[in-house]
Amino acid sequence: MKDIAYVIGVDYGTDSVRSVLVNALNGEEISSSVYYYPRWQKGLHCIPSENQFRQHPLDYVEGLENTIKECISKAGADVAAQIKGISIDTTGSTPIAVDRAGTPLGLLPEFSENPNAMFVLWKDHTAIGEAAEINEHATKFDTNYLKYVGGIYSSEWFWAKLLHVLRVDEQVRNACFSWVEHCDWIPFLLIGGNDVMQLKRSVCAAGHKSLWAAEFGGLPPNNFFSSLDPLLDGFTDRLFKDAYPSDQAAGNLSQEWADRLGLGTDVVVGVGAFDAHMGAVGGQIEPYHLSKVMGTSTCDMLVAPIAEVEDKLVGGICGQVPGSVIPAMMGLEAGQSAFGDTYAWFKRLLIWPLEQLLSQSTVISAETAEALLQEVSDRIIPELTKQAEQLPLTESDAFAIDWFNGRRTPDANQLLKGAILGLGLGSDAPRVFRALVEATCFGAKSIVDRFEEQGVPVKGLIGLGGVARKSPFIMQMMADVMNMPIRIHKSEQTCAIGAAMFAATVAGVYDKVEEAMEAMGQGFDAEYFPDSTRTALYARRYEQYKVHGKAIENLVPPAKLQVTDKQEEVVR
Repeated sequence: MKDIAYVIGVDYGTDSVRSVLVNALNGEEISSSVYYYPRWQKGLHCIPSENQFRQHPLDYVEGLENTIKECISKAGADVAAQIKGISIDTTGSTPIAVDRAGTPLGLLPEFSENPNAMFVLWKDHTAIGEAAEINEHATKFDTNYLKYVGGIYSSEWFWAKLLHVLRVDEQVRNACFSWVEHCDWIPFLLIGGNDVMQLKRSVCAAGHKSLWAAEFGGLPPNNFFSSLDPLLDGFTDRLFKDAYPSDQAAGNLSQEWADRLGLGTDVVVGVGAFDAHMGAVGGQIEPYHLSKVMGTSTCDMLVAPIAEVEDKLVGGICGQVPGSVIPAMMGLEAGQSAFGDTYAWFKRLLIWPLEQLLSQSTVISAETAEALLQEVSDRIIPELTKQAEQLPLTESDAFAIDWFNGRRTPDANQLLKGAILGLGLGSDAPRVFRALVEATCFGAKSIVDRFEEQGVPVKGLIGLGGVARKSPFIMQMMADVMNMPIRIHKSEQTCAIGAAMFAATVAGVYDKVEEAMEAMGQGFDAEYFPDSTRTALYARRYEQYKVHGKAIENLVPPAKLQVTDKQEEVVR
């Protein structure tokens, strides 16, 4: 019988950070805490119309301290004394410029309000031009440095964002010693790191977003980047050669953070990873079962024995990396740039007139208007769902294309736009909402098709995240469109629980993370099966979706050297 042990999993999402304190022996959640980023909520450093989304490192630091301390306070001193490990997952690719010590520039006084010194959030698409240049540049080399990231580099990723920031901001360019992912920086912070060259980079972020591969001896060589743009000359020497799976320790909690959190310095901090990768572990992923973390976007993870898939390169996905999910298996990543965000966009569209009219009202108070607006906002999606699921399904229903934030996979293209087609005077809000839901399900099916077309079978679906747990309507449509069952994991916090499983592994409670998954996993509490009366009709509509999508795609010019005048000056 193992001694009692507790661990903490920290999950950084787009809007908030959540920490959970878990019994490492059975997965029981002892306490949890959520912290919403205050600067992000105010929209600071973001320009949505330009696809600029930045987050201040203070939001992350304050959230880390607040949530862990609240978890410990709720659990009590006896539990706190038995905490053995902490592991972290974050969104990604969400990198930031740092100095030689590894301090994010946004934490320095002279950069405290500079968006280019902040974390460049995963959904920031300001580097579309740079991504296009990387894709074109890669064709000039005998070695295909893009082959392990699906053959297409994305504006959502590490190098494109670095090059964009270096080009547009001379002050940041001169102060930037290195470039660090969020999931790598938080463990470095907790262990008191003060030399960025000693920072342990995760194989998850390195392999899926940074072009790292063991075959290349690490990152591509300097001349790959210096010949792309002289601003990148020498940058690989200030980055990393080695990358580590998340069952390895980044180090022990520093004295400073031990004091701040009320813990001991014997607490082990694990190497970080991206949220969907740890979420797949928390959701008890199985070989060849696609684990779908469904929230604002989707991240789809699949694991397979390395020997069975190492000779198969799946084009147009977000990479395949040994050890990026489970250390002994190949991890393959795909996803959609907008999922829940698509529904949120439609809700904002519908509520806009009410917001404007209530803000101008002289009949009711501002407090009453705000309360009314909140009530209506909370009820829009449930009411749309209720009405949409009562509609008959016909082949002539309105269509939508789900690229409202560009397309992540298959075949990344962030210039693509969403569309709604086949509207008429009878196209009311529930019908448009149903078309949007169907489009997101069709987008999910296109990912499964890509895996299967290129020799990696998908034997089942696992649904994780808020949308999976909260919307039977969407999940039933997903099962019908995919024509395969989808199991819904019981845990509402699979990412944080996955981080806790890795924390238990790095702390030595388990020898490998598969053992932690088995002991700490909460299982599944729902399953949706395809409705045979609808699958054939969805299959026909899916073929039309592909035709409409190709037509939309043909309208979009390629993203080649789309730089601003300011960028051109830097390049010259």
